Amino acid sequence: MTVQQGNILIVEDNPDLAYGLRTGLEIEGYEVAVAEDGETGLSRAKQWLPDLVILDLMLPGMDGYRVLRSLRDDGLEMPVLILTARGQEADKVLGFRLGADDYVTKPCGVLELLARVGALLRRSRMSERGTHVGGDSIEHFGDIEINPASRTVTRAGQVVALSPKEFDLLLTLVRRRGAVVSRVELLREVWGHRVEVMTRTVDIHIAELRRKLEDDPSAPRHILTVWKAGYRLEP
Repeated sequence: MTVQQGNILIVEDNPDLAYGLRTGLEIEGYEVAVAEDGETGLSRAKQWLPDLVILDLMLPGMDGYRVLRSLRDDGLEMPVLILTARGQEADKVLGFRLGADDYVTKPCGVLELLARVGALLRRSRMSERGTHVGGDSIEHFGDIEINPASRTVTRAGQVVALSPKEFDLLLTLVRRRGAVVSRVELLREVWGHRVEVMTRTVDIHIAELRRKLEDDPSAPRHILTVWKAGYRLEP
C-alpha cells in the first residue's frame, strides 16, 4: 500500500501535461487535484488548502501571477512551484516577488519535478515544526532584527515583508555570518535540492533581500557576493 505523501493542486490548462503530472505524482503517493484555469485553481486552493500548488503562469482568464498574488494576499503560505514555458529572468523575479517558492521551466523531466516537490514539502514541514537549525533566538545585524519564532523581520523598527524563501535564505546567512556560503549549499539548505540546479534562483532571491534590506542595493554593506564562491553576511 502506497503511503500518502500530501495533497497537491495542479493549476494547468494543458490537459496532456496535467495528466502526466498527476499520474507521476499519484504513483509517488500524493493526492492530486487539477484545475484548468486560474479562477478555478484559486477557488480550489482556498477551499482545499493543499500542501503544495503547481502553478502554470499562462492560464486562461486569471493568469498565474494573479492567482499567486491572491493566495499570498489572503495569507495562504503553502509552497507554490511555478511551472511554465516562460523562462525569462524578469518572469522569475516577478514570480519570486509575489511569493513563489521555486520555478521550473518547461519542458522539464518528471524526476526533476518530483525532486523539487519533495524538497519543497520537506522544507515546509520543517518550518511548521519549527526545526530550523539554531533555535528561535532573535538575530540582529545592522538595523535588522530577525525573529525566527514569528518569522518576522524588521528594519529600523519597521516590518519588512519577506517571502517564505527570502526569510529562510536570510536566516541561513545570518546564522553563518562571516562565513562564505556557496550557491549549492544554499540550494540544499533553503530549497532542499540535492544537486546543483537553477543557481539563478539563489541570485534572484539575494537581489530581493538587498533591495529590501540594504541602504544601497547596488553597493551592499551586509549581504556580500564572494566572487566564484558564494555569499557572505557581514554584521
